[in-house]
Amino acid sequence: MYSLVGKNQESQMSSYQAYPLAAMLLFCSLVSAGTVAQESEEFDAEAKYQATCFACHGTGQAHAPVVGDIIEWEIRLEKGFDTLVQSTINGLNGMMPARGLCSDCTDGDLEAIVQFMIDESQ
Repeated sequence: MYSLVGKNQESQMSSYQAYPLAAMLLFCSLVSAGTVAQESEEFDAEAKYQATCFACHGTGQAHAPVVGDIIEWEIRLEKGFDTLVQSTINGLNGMMPARGLCSDCTDGDLEAIVQFMIDESQ
């Protein structure tokens, strides 16, 4: 049986034992970071817009600015992009529901959807 602690040693790893462990931890961290990046790259803002936002932003229901209406989106952009994103996250005036009814969207996903709607409205 292999033991890190010998007869006359305290429970300290030698530098030769620590390097493989450090390398493995670094590898695992990089793999995890790559997985998170891959997940965010796979998010399709247009598809999610069609599935959750189009009901209002494609028709003007509840006084939502219709995607493609340049003037309405310019008015909202005067408040700033971050304000638009926060309104999407928190809801607005009892008309815009919090998270735009996209319960599985992250804040980053919602930001991407807002950017998609703006891009489509210029």
